[in-house]
Amino acid sequence: MALTRDRDGKRLHVKSRLMGESLVSNKFINELELPPQERLFPDVKILKVGGQSICDRGKHALPMVVDEIARNRKKHKMLLTTGGGTRSRHIYSIGLELGMPTGIIAKFGSTISEQNALLVSVLLAPYGGILIDDDSLVKLAQYFAQGSIPVIPGMPPYDLFALPPAKGRIPIHRTDVGTLVLADLLGVKDVIFIKDEKGLYTDDPKKDPDARFLPEVSVDELLKMELDDLIIERPCLEILKNSSVIKSIQIVNGMVKGNITKALNGKHAGTIIYSR
Repeated sequence: MALTRDRDGKRLHVKSRLMGESLVSNKFINELELPPQERLFPDVKILKVGGQSICDRGKHALPMVVDEIARNRKKHKMLLTTGGGTRSRHIYSIGLELGMPTGIIAKFGSTISEQNALLVSVLLAPYGGILIDDDSLVKLAQYFAQGSIPVIPGMPPYDLFALPPAKGRIPIHRTDVGTLVLADLLGVKDVIFIKDEKGLYTDDPKKDPDARFLPEVSVDELLKMELDDLIIERPCLEILKNSSVIKSIQIVNGMVKGNITKALNGKHAGTIIYSR
C-alpha cells in the first residue's frame, strides 16, 4: 500500500479506505461498502448446554444430553458451550455483597462456566469430547477432521473488561451472549440452546402457569412485547438482529428425548427466534 501524508504534511498514513477516519462517524459507517462476511465454519452447529437447566441436574439430565449428542457425532459437526448455572449465581451474590465491580463478578462467572465445560468434555471423552479455550479456536478444523467434539466455556472473554450495566453490577454479557458472539465469529450453520423448558414463554412458566408458549418469534416482535423475563440473556436479541450470518436461534428442552436430534436436523423442536 502507498504511504501518504496529511495536508499539513506532519502525519504519515497507509493509504486505505479507513485512512484518517475516526471510525465513529455515522455518515462514514452508513456509506462504507463491505463484502459479505466470510463464514469460517458454515457446516458446524453450536450447542449451548445450559448451566442451571442441565449441568446442575447432574445424573438426572447430563447423561441423557451427552448420549444424544454423542449419537449425532457422525452426522453433525458440533461445538459445545457451557453455562454457569446455580454456582455462578451463588458467587455473583457473594461478590455483590462485598461490593465487587462488574468485571470481577464476570471473572467469577467465567470460572464456573469453565468447570462445567470440563465436566461436559470429560463425559463426552469416550466419543471424542475435548476441552478447548479461546486460543484453540484456530485449531477447530483439525479437531473436526479428527472427529472430535470441542467443548468451550460459554462466558465471553470480557472478564475484567465487562461493561457495567445500566442498573446493578451483574454482568449482562454472560454465557448465552458468549455463545452467540462465538456463533457470529465462526459463521456456523445453527445455534441451539439446550434448556429444561420447551422454549420461550411470555413469562417464566415455573412461576406463572398462565404463561403462553411462543413457538416462533422475530427479534422485533419480541422487543415490542417488553417481557419481564426471558429464557435467554437480553443482549442476545441485539446480537442476533445485527448479525449478518446468524439468521435464527432455536431453544429446545434437552430433557425431552429426541429434541436435540430434531434441532440438529433442522427441524422445529422448541422456540425459534428469527433475526428479522
